[in-house]
Order: sequence, then C-alpha cells, then structure tokens
Amino acid sequence: MPVYELFMILRQMPRPELVAGVKRAAEIILDRGGVIRTINNMGTLDLPYKMSSQEIVHRVGTYFTVEFSVPPTQIEDIDEEYSRDVDIIRRGFFKMESELDKPVVKKCTLHEELLPPAYRKEVQEMIAIANRRKKPKFQYNSGLDYYPFAK
Repeated sequence: MPVYELFMILRQMPRPELVAGVKRAAEIILDRGGVIRTINNMGTLDLPYKMSSQEIVHRVGTYFTVEFSVPPTQIEDIDEEYSRDVDIIRRGFFKMESELDKPVVKKCTLHEELLPPAYRKEVQEMIAIANRRKKPKFQYNSGLDYYPFAK
C-alpha cells in the first residue's frame, strides 16, 4: 500500500474534545483498512486568513499531520468522511515517496568533473553501450551499374 500524508486543521477546542476529534479522524482511516504510522501535533496557531467550514468562520486552528498507508481506492471515501466532520476546517492528502521511488544520488568529485568528457566513466559506459548495438550498414549494391548520385 502506498504511504500518504494527511494534513488537517481542526477548530480550536478544549483538549478532551481535540483528542476525541483526532481519534475520530484516525478511526476513519482504520475502518478503511489503513495503517497509521505517525500522528504529529503541530500546535494551535492563528490561521493565515479567515476560513469557514460548515458555515462557521474560524480564525484559530490546531494543525495535525498523519502519516498512514491505505489502499488508493479508499482515499476518496476518507476525504468524503472528513468533509462531513464539523471539527475539521481544512484537510489535504499527499502521496509520499517510498524508498524505492527515490532517485539514486551519485557522489561526484571535482576531479571527475574536470576530466574531458571522453575520459569520464559515464561517457565511456554510454560509448560501450552504443558500440554493442548492431548498426545497419549502408550497402552500395543497389542493383545499378553506376552510382546514381555521382556528378
């Protein structure tokens, strides 16, 4: 299952209600066959601008991030459930890169960069690959007694 990150802004509430809201949000993921990896509370902050949710205007919110795995077909259902929750002001899902998807970073030194291209290891590998391929050769035998493009 792919790994997703959910960010959500909950309305300002007392701590017991806030815990209940986060627990309710986590249960929605678990009910859809997901696995929660981490839940991070980023604190209660002023919102960058007035936000309205469920016809209520909010100026302060509590920020959370949740890292979880769930089948991709369930993301829309989870988002729909969160849209009906009165405590969640904003939410968003991001697919996170797995370790296999990350590009391999090669270390390079200044000495290797200053070499002429023909002497670099990567260029020599590309030349070797090109030499291994079979190239069609031009055949002069066209069935004519003369070369048609000669002047």
